[in-house]
Amino acid sequence: MSGMKHLTLALACALAAPLPALADAIPLSEISTYLDGIGAAESTFTQINADGTVATGRFYIQRPGRARFEYDADDLLVMAGGGQLAIFDGRGNSTAEQYPLRETPLSIILDGNVNLGSEGMVVGHDFDGTATRVVARDPDRPEIGSLTMVFTDDPVELRQWIVTDQTGQDTTVVLGALEEADSLPQLLFSIPQEINRRRGE
Repeated sequence: MSGMKHLTLALACALAAPLPALADAIPLSEISTYLDGIGAAESTFTQINADGTVATGRFYIQRPGRARFEYDADDLLVMAGGGQLAIFDGRGNSTAEQYPLRETPLSIILDGNVNLGSEGMVVGHDFDGTATRVVARDPDRPEIGSLTMVFTDDPVELRQWIVTDQTGQDTTVVLGALEEADSLPQLLFSIPQEINRRRGE
């Protein structure tokens, strides 16, 4: 995976200031409960790629296991569903590059049971005076990269995240306010149906 393709797997946040203390950090148990409580939601997003380019779009999530990134200006669509992550380079292109979702850091958020207290999952947990930053990785697959999540408190809310891929490149995603929904159309997350739609079937 290289170039724009591996960058689009990402979500993310890099805080410029050092993150010195845990004093007022949101506890990991509270963050796990918050993430587990996310069902269906959508939001705008701004993505900052490792090369400094910026993209915007709309993000949809339905846990467990489903997400969709629709990019405004690029002919680009990223979908997670059915245990796969698919990247469509063009809206009219019926082919997609597909990867097992479990082999991407995105699986940490989309897992059916988020437990940041699992041994080896959290490798960083800091507070910078404004936000809590948690750096997580799959302890069984540390080589796939890590996911840094940034939360504000009262109430707990996911604001940004950063995916650091296996080559060390970062992609930052800044989220708008998550708008909760009772459910979202499953068509948003069906990779086979998206392929068929693009083929005109």
